[in-house]
Amino acid sequence: MFSLGGDHQYFLYRGDCDMRKGFDGLSGLVTNELSQSPTNGSVFVFLNKSRNQMKLLHWEAGGLVLYHKRLERGRFSVPLSLDTKGSLSWPELILIVEGISYVTLKKRKRFILEKS
Repeated sequence: MFSLGGDHQYFLYRGDCDMRKGFDGLSGLVTNELSQSPTNGSVFVFLNKSRNQMKLLHWEAGGLVLYHKRLERGRFSVPLSLDTKGSLSWPELILIVEGISYVTLKKRKRFILEKS
C-alpha cells in the first residue's frame, strides 16, 4: 500500500544512482553517502543519470518498501534550491513526480510548528 504523505521526511540523493540497485544497494548509499539509517522512517529519493527513473526507499513496519517510477517521455526536474542535506518537502516531491518545473516557481515562507 502506498503510504507516503506530508508527515514523512524526504531526502534526495544528489548523485546519479544506478537503477539496478535494490534494497541492499540503496540502503548502502543511505548509510555511506547520506550518513543516515535507512530504518529511521525517512523516505530516500534516488534518480538515475538521465533523470527518467526514480526510486523511493522507505522503512515501514516490518521492512523496507521500494517504489520505482520510469518515465516513458520526459525527465524529472530537480529543484536547485535544496539545502545541504538534500531534504525535500512532500509538496516538492509531488511537483517532481508530476513533472512541474521549479524554474519559474517561487516558494513563499510559511510558519511550521516544530514537532517535539
